[in-house]
Amino acid sequence: MSTVSPSTALLFPGQGSQTAEMRGEVAAARPDLLALATEVVGADPFARVEDGTRFAQPAIYCASVVGFERLRDAGVAGVAYAGHSLGECAALVAAQALSAEDGLRLVATRGRLMEESGERAGDGSMLALLGKGAAEHAPAVAHAAGLTVANDNAPNQVVLSGAKDAFEAATEAAREHGLRALPLPVAGAFHSSAMAGARPDLEAALAEIDFRPPAVTVISSITTQAFDDVRARLADALTMPVRWRETLLALRARGIERFVETGPGAVLTGLAKRTVPDAETRGAAELLEQADA
Repeated sequence: MSTVSPSTALLFPGQGSQTAEMRGEVAAARPDLLALATEVVGADPFARVEDGTRFAQPAIYCASVVGFERLRDAGVAGVAYAGHSLGECAALVAAQALSAEDGLRLVATRGRLMEESGERAGDGSMLALLGKGAAEHAPAVAHAAGLTVANDNAPNQVVLSGAKDAFEAATEAAREHGLRALPLPVAGAFHSSAMAGARPDLEAALAEIDFRPPAVTVISSITTQAFDDVRARLADALTMPVRWRETLLALRARGIERFVETGPGAVLTGLAKRTVPDAETRGAAELLEQADA
């Protein structure tokens, strides 16, 4: 079956998209990636995916690459790609800007550095704001509590970063705007200045990779524009907010009519449905089932 469309964008998920099935899918399709992930992480990252960023990111990356390859082999293609935070590495691999192996080594380094930065800070984490008007009111809530907008995910979902002792004030400010506040189980104030200490080592890792011009347009979720200087944008992503809602709107403005998530999971499918409701949104599992039918 071929489902190639000139108006399709492929979406690559970030941390928090893990599923129970993803290890088996990677083992079946890319045992080489599973072996390399175990080598570079120092343990099977799938077995410890809930134990921290250093394990979760390589595992989700591998599953996302496999999801893309399965879609590609089923004839599902896109004219543009975008990745949510971690997902940018898989999107660039899919666009042939770097090899899957180099991408995995980079992600393993990135996840470790982010976790170590969080551990050094000691008091940082993330707080999700949920409800109608979250994107509109998040800056005011963040300002009131001394936090930073880290992930603008959808009109009704924004994530703040900063010190955990500010979460009570942020929760109260959120209530004043009719929003719920939910602490996330992450050990760091990701996508904020708290991650600045990780940048030099990440830049060193990026300098060792042979990047090529992407064969498919990849939209940066930091700038909402096509990647220009890949190394600089990936380094910037450590401390700058993920503008995912705006990224989806930018893709829609480019004429994208269908958004397909590579998986694992369906987090981005849900965000796309809420952000670009006039577009078609599909998950990898659904399309692959159709291809096999």
